[in-house]
Amino acid sequence: MPNPKRPIGSLLVLGGARSGKSRYAQSLAESSRLRPVLIATAQAHDAEMAERIARHAALRDARWTVVEESVALAGALRREARKDRIVVVDCATLWLSNLLLKRDNLAAATQDLARIVAGLAGPVIFVSNEAGCGIVPENALARAFRDAQGLLNQALAEACEAVVSVNAGIALRLKPAREPNFRF
Repeated sequence: MPNPKRPIGSLLVLGGARSGKSRYAQSLAESSRLRPVLIATAQAHDAEMAERIARHAALRDARWTVVEESVALAGALRREARKDRIVVVDCATLWLSNLLLKRDNLAAATQDLARIVAGLAGPVIFVSNEAGCGIVPENALARAFRDAQGLLNQALAEACEAVVSVNAGIALRLKPAREPNFRF
């Protein structure tokens, strides 16, 4: 559990599409007094995605350094994380889908990423989608992705010192939290 007298080193920000999770992560990074670095995982495969990327970029000012890394996320984190910086990974979901499209081993990549979190030289904020709250997808590829996303979120939640869920722009702390004490 994080020590309340020292800053945390890692945070996972979960939420659905358009929940406000990226804006929340950006706000935290900008208020940290550290130099913000964005590791952007999106790839513009079509005009609509290029427009989305441009809209996200327009929300950041000149303080930000942007590193585009769609696949080798662990290496980028090792290079960019430093004590004078705060790194925002936006987003883990797109990174995972990039790996899926390359037919990489998602379980191994998830384990590798979670394993390096505690050893990073500076603070990091991961942004990730919560994809498991809807219906069961109708095809095997979508089900495989949804399952891999859930496992990635679990691994990052365990590896990170803190976890928040953002819904309708409101962040709710999930970790650290006291375990419910149910009695039956």
